[in-house]
Amino acid sequence: MKLAEALIERAELKKKNANLLNRISDNAKVQEGDSPAEEPKELIEQYERNMERFLWLVRKINETNSKTTFGNGISISDAIALRECLGAKHRAYQNIYTSTKISARRYGQSEIKFVRCIEPKDVQKQIDKLAKEYRELDTKLQGINWTVDLV
Repeated sequence: MKLAEALIERAELKKKNANLLNRISDNAKVQEGDSPAEEPKELIEQYERNMERFLWLVRKINETNSKTTFGNGISISDAIALRECLGAKHRAYQNIYTSTKISARRYGQSEIKFVRCIEPKDVQKQIDKLAKEYRELDTKLQGINWTVDLV
């Protein structure tokens, strides 16, 4: 099994389990004299089986990510951490850029005038740089996921 396949299966299990939990909730109680549309105990058993598989997948994915070199002497785990950091920085700089906007709502001399302390074009350059780094790293990660076998 390739790493990418394990990641896809893990994501599918998360969705299935969310659906199962909703179904369990919907069938956890019924009006006296009625019976549930689905047997909650069977749904719980299915959920538990899914969670066993989920745990196995997560362990294998983590082991594979930590043992597989990504390039430049770093592991896939390190590359994922870097991608997460780039994403957080990108969002932060987008918020900074939004903060540099000044709306022209002055109606008289006595009203407050705002001036920028940060140049939006400089912030935008950083946003573009981070977006490019993130995109390139993510593309490389996605590609390697299809070439690496699950440990």
